Amino acid sequence: MKGATAKRVLVTAGPTREKIDPVRFISNYSTGTFGYEIAKAAKRLGLEVILISGPTALKVPRGVKFISVESARDMLGAVIENVKKCDCVIMASAVCDWRPIKVSGKKVKKHHGTTALKLIENPDILKLLSKRKKAILVGFALETEDLERNARKKLREKNLDIIVANRVKTGRSPFGKDKTDVLIIDKANRMIKVRNKSKSELAKIIVDKALNCNIY
Repeated sequence: MKGATAKRVLVTAGPTREKIDPVRFISNYSTGTFGYEIAKAAKRLGLEVILISGPTALKVPRGVKFISVESARDMLGAVIENVKKCDCVIMASAVCDWRPIKVSGKKVKKHHGTTALKLIENPDILKLLSKRKKAILVGFALETEDLERNARKKLREKNLDIIVANRVKTGRSPFGKDKTDVLIIDKANRMIKVRNKSKSELAKIIVDKALNCNIY
């Protein structure tokens, strides 16, 4: 592709799971669809693709290097191990912000009344990458309010080259294969609004912008 700067792309996808005990965990509604479609789009352009994914029910795209992880710390380790090989990183995963301070080795039994679950923040993978940045860095933001303002704040604070932001709307899920709307903003303050597109269509747009953002 004309103007492309990247040859090897690292994509993260899916949720992470943070164990409470051997049978329970904290997670989120991410299905991994967006990240997997991005990996497919990059592969179709002839790029080498490393896909690091939390637990999903999706089929691994053909021709990519696939790394399966479970927790946020697992994902951080896999990203750090592989990021030096890549010149574009697209962080489409929905990493849990918190994990239980203590993981029980046995199933926690039900008690009458309430049970407190103490949480600690997980490592901020995007922020850590921004401090050692040597590649085009694309982040995602899912918001319930003030979409553009929050997206611009994350773009700035995480030192991203591009951010892709969408909103949780009543009656329309941003998860799975449903069509959705996104804002795409780059560090040069260029913004495009893309409405009612499938994850596959959006993946092509995102990869194209990442490869041709002329940051370096």
